[in-house]
Amino acid sequence: MSTSDTIYAVSDTPVAVWSQIDANNAKVLLSGNINVYSLGGVWTQIRNAQDAWLKQGDSKSKSLAFDASKVTFLDGAGIAFLIGVEEAQTTAGAKFDVVGLDPRYEPLLGEFNPISNLFPVSAVKPKRSFVVSTGMATQNLIDDAAGLISFTGHLAADLAWSIRYPNQVRWGDFVNAAVQAGIAALPIVGLVAFLIGVILSFQAAIGMQQFGAVSFVGPLAALGIVREMGPLITAILLAGRSSAAFAAEIGTMTVNSEVDALVSGGLSPIRFLVVPRVLAGILVAPILTLFADIVSIFSSMLTMLIYGIPFVNFYNGMLSAVDVEDIGSGLIKATLFGVVVSAVGCLRGMQTGNGAAAVGISATRAVVSSIVLIVLVDGIFAFISYKTGF
Repeated sequence: MSTSDTIYAVSDTPVAVWSQIDANNAKVLLSGNINVYSLGGVWTQIRNAQDAWLKQGDSKSKSLAFDASKVTFLDGAGIAFLIGVEEAQTTAGAKFDVVGLDPRYEPLLGEFNPISNLFPVSAVKPKRSFVVSTGMATQNLIDDAAGLISFTGHLAADLAWSIRYPNQVRWGDFVNAAVQAGIAALPIVGLVAFLIGVILSFQAAIGMQQFGAVSFVGPLAALGIVREMGPLITAILLAGRSSAAFAAEIGTMTVNSEVDALVSGGLSPIRFLVVPRVLAGILVAPILTLFADIVSIFSSMLTMLIYGIPFVNFYNGMLSAVDVEDIGSGLIKATLFGVVVSAVGCLRGMQTGNGAAAVGISATRAVVSSIVLIVLVDGIFAFISYKTGF
């Protein structure tokens, strides 16, 4: 581009004129009112001319000067225009200078310096070694286990307090949590329990039919549902539904500093927030499990009709295989699951960090931790049942 080559704005009076003095020097002449309206057709043209000029030869030897001696007004759009052109020069390693700018605009221009604050260089995070990553994961696991143990101790003490002083328990929150975790969960628990009964019976019948023992499918399915599948499926549904809800609710209160306000007011967050929800979990988990057992056994009875097993035969076989001890074992297990699900949800909610994303992270951690602890408690209970015969 020669010295006489110029770029004008769309309007009759250009506010910025590009002039290339020689191969390594160029100038932009600013004049008049530099604002968002007058720059509309000029900004892109100046930048395109600058980019084309910087690509010619060695960009580090090029120098661009802005002559602002004829500027009568300059607003934020004009400052952004200067900063944009300067950033392109700095990135290419070229020089940039502004001359003749009225001193009254210097403070406005100085607010954007240094330019690196506006265009920070992305920092590359150093990769951790396997040893460091393993050590950090182990430390996080130890800290999490310590927090869980401490929370369990506080919760046990406050549950004992609720038994001694029942009038001080927030029964309104207890009812709300029980409705939310119990009555509202009936449809999904019923649907999943029905499908579990059908699938379990079909899968068992396919194998037992080869040995002519289809009549034993009903008693075996009923026993498995009452002792294991009913409590386990209900607990997993509560973990994905109620535990996440508790974590999100208390987590939002933590983000909004409402939990800190309780502490400042001399109130125990565990007694105020956790105890009602844990009591609700203790109440609704066995009830939902019993409901799931009934629905699953009924769907299993319907399934066995396909194989010619009438209701009476199924019922008699179930009575011979399932007794009160089996039902009690499943309900005790369900009660433990209810404590785990509700308590872990409340714990993760109180461990919520700052920001809206922290609430979602707490809800996710609540579901994952609840399922892991459910499996752990189930394994311990199975070992105890094997040793005691209960």
